[in-house]
Amino acid sequence: MFKTYLGLAPSCTACGADFSKADAGDGPAFFVMFLLGILIMPPVLLVQAVFNPPVWVHAILWTPVIVILAVLLLRPFKSLMFALQWKNSAEQATWNDSSAAEEPRDE
Repeated sequence: MFKTYLGLAPSCTACGADFSKADAGDGPAFFVMFLLGILIMPPVLLVQAVFNPPVWVHAILWTPVIVILAVLLLRPFKSLMFALQWKNSAEQATWNDSSAAEEPRDE
């Protein structure tokens, strides 16, 4: 499914399915940032409350943790978003799509 660490292959190597229609975009990055914010903030606040270190200590301590977790989580989240798009036949919205906008009903 993946050509590079985060780059999708153009098609499936087993069945030849075209992967060009399913694009996760920025969704995986958003969800990873959101999850890391939830997971990292309690330990950061605990370290601040217990030890009261200077800001540079927080930068040295938490930057590698955040970067490593983000890199480790991006690929699974990207594959999850791709799988959900593939399963639900999600595509980019277009202006020519007649099912996207229905005519308002007069009541």
